[in-house]
Amino acid sequence: MAEKVDRLTRVNELLKREIANAIERGLITAPGMLVSVTEVRASVDLRNATVYISFFGGTPADRRKVMEELEEQRTHFQQKLARALAFKHTPVLLFKTDHRTELGDRVFELLNGGPDQE
Repeated sequence: MAEKVDRLTRVNELLKREIANAIERGLITAPGMLVSVTEVRASVDLRNATVYISFFGGTPADRRKVMEELEEQRTHFQQKLARALAFKHTPVLLFKTDHRTELGDRVFELLNGGPDQE
């Protein structure tokens, strides 16, 4: 069982790296924003993978636009992954916004006497 977990962890990291590289190479347009792949969770059978995306900068509308663009480019990402990783099954990608960074920044701001405190 531990071998399966280790394998899945390695697969998740490979997927994360490849998707992040594709985004970095300009597959997605995000002017004025930093788009980051924070985590990938592939299913055990590798048929599906959830890709968590976080943002630094940009408006909520800009972020929605990037998420829409990621969804539009989903099959292109999957084709790139198939060529780069040569898995038996290339997972179907689902992109989700990762709000953990925003929440962490908000907590940090509050702890340091942010603008909501007097």
